[in-house]
Amino acid sequence: MHVESLIPRPVQSEPFRRSHQKFVPSRAGCYALCSATGTVLYIGLTENLNRRLGEHLDNSQKTAETLQGRAVLFHWIESGDTYGIERAWMNTHTQYEGTLPILNLVFS
Repeated sequence: MHVESLIPRPVQSEPFRRSHQKFVPSRAGCYALCSATGTVLYIGLTENLNRRLGEHLDNSQKTAETLQGRAVLFHWIESGDTYGIERAWMNTHTQYEGTLPILNLVFS
């Protein structure tokens, strides 16, 4: 599924690189890790987008190549309704693809 199919659509993005972590706010939100073609590889929520990006960059599973590509973009939307947005994104992905994103092990 392409990141542009997520509703509400993520409004900001940065390369999935340590050098770009400083541009990601330390606020609550939902995010998607995506391949270079915009394929959603992981969907998550957090109280601190900046910290969570760093945790994913330290996780070899999130930085490794997958069958659908490597995570190279971090898209996000700031929100206080992180559970509602994550649920909507997960449900949309499951409707489009029949499964959770390849790097999501469980629905949080």
